[in-house]
Amino acid sequence: MEALKGIKVLDFTHVQSGPTCTQLLAWFGADVIKVERPGSGDPTRSQLMDVPNADSLYFTMLNHNKRSLTLNTKNETGKQVLERLIKKCDVLVENFAPGAMERMGFGWEQIQQINPSMIMASVKGFGPGPYEDCKVYENVAQCAGGAASTTGFIDGPPTVTGAQIGDSGTGLHLALGIVTALFQRQSTGKGQRVLAAMQDSVINLCRVKLRDQQRLAAGPLEEYSQHGEGIKFGETTPRAGNDSGGGQPGRILKCKGWENDPNAYTYFITQAAAWPNICSAIGKASWVDDPEYATPKARLTKLNEVFGAIEDWTMTKTKFEVMQICNPLDIPVGPILSMKEIAEEKTLRETGTIVEVEHPERGTYLTVGCPVKLSASPAQVVRSPLLGEHNEEILKSLLGYEDSELEDILNSGAIS
Repeated sequence: MEALKGIKVLDFTHVQSGPTCTQLLAWFGADVIKVERPGSGDPTRSQLMDVPNADSLYFTMLNHNKRSLTLNTKNETGKQVLERLIKKCDVLVENFAPGAMERMGFGWEQIQQINPSMIMASVKGFGPGPYEDCKVYENVAQCAGGAASTTGFIDGPPTVTGAQIGDSGTGLHLALGIVTALFQRQSTGKGQRVLAAMQDSVINLCRVKLRDQQRLAAGPLEEYSQHGEGIKFGETTPRAGNDSGGGQPGRILKCKGWENDPNAYTYFITQAAAWPNICSAIGKASWVDDPEYATPKARLTKLNEVFGAIEDWTMTKTKFEVMQICNPLDIPVGPILSMKEIAEEKTLRETGTIVEVEHPERGTYLTVGCPVKLSASPAQVVRSPLLGEHNEEILKSLLGYEDSELEDILNSGAIS
């Protein structure tokens, strides 16, 4: 049985942060009803289009396993339909600009009156404070949450990451909040508000950098490369390039073929416990007992030399050969995988992390499957809905409209 079977979610989300959350709930078995504007729908349906007259990958990859209902909430009949939906559903998720739900006439207080057991979950840019009314997008969240200031190299500008930690990261946090609120509702019978601010979510994902901010008061961050290079630390957590954040020195090193392949690299960590094996593998057995190299503290001022020697060795191997040699020796390494390599990796297909999906308008496309695997309820990825595809189905089977009442709604302009 699907873990969230029987839970009905009213999905007022668009673009990425909210749809990430509701797609997860849908993968786990919730009935997610995506409410969209008649005629246009979620704006990402038509953004970054690669196939004419078909929903974009931007939309299809974030809206699997959902049903689509078009509804004009400014239309009086549309408002009546929405009120009935709120009575029937367990969760409402939205990521509109601040105040939009209130202006629609369906803020938290109104929803509580209609359905006291409903959980209302929201993605916002900032939590309560001076910026709470500001609109926020992915890279703004990365900057305001501390990710950009701590990403990149010390002699370069702040850098955002390609991972969507602001949008998708916040959607993941919100999904956890919703499931937690559903669990509590079992004992209280009451709904509650769930808020995931994008700034807060990014800060949570950057917690090791906040850790390092506090450690600065006790002296330099010795595992950072700049310490070994004699570069003075300032008052804030610096950009650390590709150094490991866990206290074990690590760097991205060139592998065989790097001259022509921009991803022929490996990530290599000089973990203390693996030091003898590292020395043996790279042909530096004398370093094991040499007091100049034998301890992590002794190596701190020689990291450039140490990683230079390791790189001399990795450049004679492909990134996969490095992994095959090092893993049996308990040396932590990992290949830098390109998106092409990830898309073609067979094991990711076998586990359902990468899936092929058939779509009636665009044909076969590749997408990310559910990243969380449940043994008793594996997720099945179903294509995203066409705009308004489930209008009559939802009006009839969920809301109970029939005959003339149904005909009146169809003719009212509320859904088309």
